[in-house]
Amino acid sequence: MKQKENNRLRVIVNGKKAQDPLFREAVYTLRDEGYKIEVRVTWEYGDIIRFVEEAAKESVSRIAVAGGDGSVNEAVNGLMRLSESERPALGIVPMGTANDFATACEISPFPTEAMLLAVQSEAAPVDVVRANERYFVNVASGGFGAQVVAETPQSLKNFLGGGAYTLSAVIKALNFTSHNGRLIADDLDIEGKTIAGLVCNGRQAGGGQIIAPYAYIDDGWLDIVVILEFPLVDLGEVIAELTDYEHSGKYVKRFRKKWVESIPDRKRSVNLDGEPYEAEKIRFEIVPGAIRMLLPETCPMLIRNATVTKNVL
Repeated sequence: MKQKENNRLRVIVNGKKAQDPLFREAVYTLRDEGYKIEVRVTWEYGDIIRFVEEAAKESVSRIAVAGGDGSVNEAVNGLMRLSESERPALGIVPMGTANDFATACEISPFPTEAMLLAVQSEAAPVDVVRANERYFVNVASGGFGAQVVAETPQSLKNFLGGGAYTLSAVIKALNFTSHNGRLIADDLDIEGKTIAGLVCNGRQAGGGQIIAPYAYIDDGWLDIVVILEFPLVDLGEVIAELTDYEHSGKYVKRFRKKWVESIPDRKRSVNLDGEPYEAEKIRFEIVPGAIRMLLPETCPMLIRNATVTKNVL
């Protein structure tokens, strides 16, 4: 990694994290080292989008969002409102509960190191996913997966960290409710009762749960996982299929597509990078190389660093 002549970085921090001592120390440390670190603090949803647009108008070439997966999601939606030539490169300072996307990208959890990465690294083009009029960069989940994220109490998240999602998922799975729906893609048409569906650009969600370990954020593909309704006596088989990432099973189906349409029997809620979204029908479509991200040179989510690739059957 080599230092760039442009040492300016605008950091957009979630208002709840602005007083974090490690964050403040990181800003002062990098400023003392000669970096021009500018800070914008959010108050409510929509502020990140506004700050992203403001940065573009002021010709800021690098921004970093300090927060969790939801903050990253809002930044991505802000970038996608701009023309491609206007979009600043995006860095991440992981400061949320789960930080699934940043963790999978191996971005340091320490603010000073994460900011230094954002100001020094080469920007890499990465894919985002369009979901109707919205965008996400990591994972969209529907079914009990969406319920887990939406209904896990904040107090439990704070107490257990990412483990709160795991605990909630177990509780939900034991009391699951299936939903009728249909999934359509090029040569795919599935209709019936499902427990959960996930559309992945990234690899993990729900506080560290690996979903698609062979997904890459620059390969131009969606990795899709569908869990069909199953009797509780087959729970062991379902768990085994969930950890067989290379094949579709009896209950856990895996596909790799450029686009897919989800048509539930009625309007239902899904989560896009943990952010709730409701629609009667959603078309998910990969947008290759849509934004540039400031990632570690050895980021395992980039296909150039792949040590092994697998085909989902």
